[in-house]
Amino acid sequence: MHILGDIGNTDTKLCLVSTKHKIIKKITFPSKNLNQKKLSKYFSLLKPNYQKINKILFCSVVPKSFYLIKKFLSKKTKINCYEVKNLNLKSLIKIKVNYKQVGSDRITNAISLINNKNNFIILDFGTATTFDVLIKDTYSGGIIAPGIRLSLDTLSDKASLIPKINLKMINNVIGNDTVSAVRSGFFWGYAGLIDNIIKLIKKETRKSFKVIITGGFSNLFKKSINTKVYHNKDITINGLIKISNLIK
Repeated sequence: MHILGDIGNTDTKLCLVSTKHKIIKKITFPSKNLNQKKLSKYFSLLKPNYQKINKILFCSVVPKSFYLIKKFLSKKTKINCYEVKNLNLKSLIKIKVNYKQVGSDRITNAISLINNKNNFIILDFGTATTFDVLIKDTYSGGIIAPGIRLSLDTLSDKASLIPKINLKMINNVIGNDTVSAVRSGFFWGYAGLIDNIIKLIKKETRKSFKVIITGGFSNLFKKSINTKVYHNKDITINGLIKISNLIK
């Protein structure tokens, strides 16, 4: 069995995968303020048989959290715990941009989709809202926009009369109170941002793309933008499964 994980700025997703690449179990927990006691609790929910684990791989954008998880697993198993960028990815993907500054999660998502035939735009609604451009077998760069939840929380923290708001689909553009006005601004504002950035990517590259969406708010926007999109909630795990084949 394999332990695969995605350590993001907000959440960490752990996955137990069989040697035949079947997902057995998934759990999610907060990435910050981790310690060995909390990790013991979280991993007990995953219920791995540590004696049967033969590969451990993470993509991480939080070095401190990865270090703590690696330390925890070193006490449970003698298997090396790898981070995606510890491996030589050249056989899987070409990277056209500054390799050191591209998040492991974004590279992993690209590897998940790569097929040498299609071009992809990967839209991930995470702590940041990211767009990644994959042209055939080459990661060509991307766009980082403010994350929706982060932006909502910042607005309510900085504006004393604006309460905490859960974003929902809203039909009307013009709000009739503070809550509906903020929801409209974020919902239609992000819908417009998404459509416009995708349009600009197509214009700049002069290519057509399949657009894949994933992450927290992907369900909310998959039918609310003009662009045809495909929803893929397991894109990162599938990428980690592909990359894990590099571990011998």
